Amino acid sequence: MLENLTGRLQGVIKNLRGQARMTEDNVADAMREVRMALLEADVALPVVKEFIINVKARAQGQDVLQSLTPGQAVIQVVHDELTALMGKANVALNLAVVAPAIILMAGLQGSGKTTTSAKLAKLLKEQKKKVLLASADVYRPAAIEQLKTLAKQLEVDCFDSNASQKPCDIAAATLDFAKRHFYDVIIFDTAGRLGIDEAMMAEIKALHAQLNPVETLFVVDAMQGQDAVNTAKAFGDTLPLSGVILTKLDGDARGGAALSVRHITGKPIKFIGVSEKVDGLEPFHPERMASRVLGMGDVLSLIEQAQKNVDIDEAKKLAEKIKSGKNFDLDDFKAQMVQMRNMGGMGALMDKMPAQMSGMAAKMNTADAEKSMRRIEGIINSMTPLERRKPELIKATRKRRIAMGSGVEVQEVNRVLNQFEETQKMMKMFSKGGGMAKMMRGMQGMMGGKLPGMR
Repeated sequence: MLENLTGRLQGVIKNLRGQARMTEDNVADAMREVRMALLEADVALPVVKEFIINVKARAQGQDVLQSLTPGQAVIQVVHDELTALMGKANVALNLAVVAPAIILMAGLQGSGKTTTSAKLAKLLKEQKKKVLLASADVYRPAAIEQLKTLAKQLEVDCFDSNASQKPCDIAAATLDFAKRHFYDVIIFDTAGRLGIDEAMMAEIKALHAQLNPVETLFVVDAMQGQDAVNTAKAFGDTLPLSGVILTKLDGDARGGAALSVRHITGKPIKFIGVSEKVDGLEPFHPERMASRVLGMGDVLSLIEQAQKNVDIDEAKKLAEKIKSGKNFDLDDFKAQMVQMRNMGGMGALMDKMPAQMSGMAAKMNTADAEKSMRRIEGIINSMTPLERRKPELIKATRKRRIAMGSGVEVQEVNRVLNQFEETQKMMKMFSKGGGMAKMMRGMQGMMGGKLPGMR
C-alpha cells in the first residue's frame, strides 16, 4: 500500500534531516520532490496544488525556520497536512437511530461492494449488533448467492431475496422482515454497473428514498486511481453520501485515491479494505495513514490487530519462554507462525512497521516466506508430540517418516530443524537484552533463502 509514495517521501525526509538550517531554497527543493511524489502516486492535481501551498506556507514560517531541528519540524508539517487532507480523525458509523439502522452500499460493479458488505457485517457483529445482510443486485449473475454464501461463512443472517424480484420489492420485504425480527442493523447491497449510467443512478436514488438509510456508503476501488475520485464525485452529486470505503488498498502501490477522495468529495473515508479476507476491513484513521505514508509505521493499528486476533494467554506463555530463553520447543515455533497468520500474515505486519524495520523485512520475499511458513507447519504437524518437545530425538528414521507424512524431501525436514535451532538461539539472544534489533537481523538472515521451498 502506497509503497512508491512512501519510498519517494523517505528520500525527501532523509535529505531534510541532514539540513542544519531551513531556508526558502531548500524548502522549495523539498516541496518540488513532494509534488512529484504525489503526482506519481496518482493524487489528483487540485489536491496536490493545495497541499503544496499549505505545506510551503507553514514550512517557511518562523516556527520552522528558527527551530533547532528544522528538518524534523518540516516533516511534522507534512504529517499534519497529510492528516488534514485525509480528514483529521476517524469518523465512525452513525447508528444512533431507532432500530433497524439501515446502511446503503453504493458503487460500481467490481469495486468489492458485496464482499465489503459482508466484512462490515462481521465488524458490527463483533460489536454485538444483530445484523441482517440483504442484496438488491438482480442484474449480476450469482450476486445474491455470493452474499448468502459470505453470510453463511460469517454466521450472519442474510435476507432470502432472488433475481426475479424488483429491487424496490426486495427493499420493502427486507425492512418488514428486519422490524419483525428485531435486527439492529440492515446492510443493503445494491447493484453496480461497469460505468455510471442514468438507469443505475435512478434506481439507487429510488432505493435511497424508500429506505431512508442512516448511512450511505460509497465503495470505491483504490486501484482505479483518478477514476476512483471522479466516480466518487459523480455518486456524491446523486446521493447524499455519508462516507466512503476504499477497497483494494493492499494491491495498489500508488494509492493516490486515499489522499484525494476526501478532499474532492468532502465525505470522510470511514473504512479501508486491506486484504481479501473477511477480516480485511479496518476503520480509517487519517493520522495513522499519514504516519504510514511517511514511513513512520502504524503501531496503534498493529496493537489493535494483535488484541483482536492473538490468543493473549498463549502469547503470555510464549513471552515467558522467550524471556527465560528456556523450554522453547517446536510447538512454540509453530504457534508463532499461527499467531502471525491470524494477524494477516507477514506482509500485513510489515506494512504497519516503521520504515527502518520494514526496510530490513523488505529484503525477504514475504509471499515466499508465508508459503514456506505453511510448509513448516505441515512438517511440524507430521511429528509426534514427543518429537515436538524434544527435537533432539529426531534422527534419520524419524526424519524419513516425517518427510513422507508432510509430502516433502528429508532435506526440508533438516532445514526446519536447523531453522528451529537458529530461532532458539535468537530467543536466548532476546532474553539477554538488546533484543529486537538483533532479532530482526536474525530473521533477515533466516528468511533470506533458508526456508523450505524458497529459492
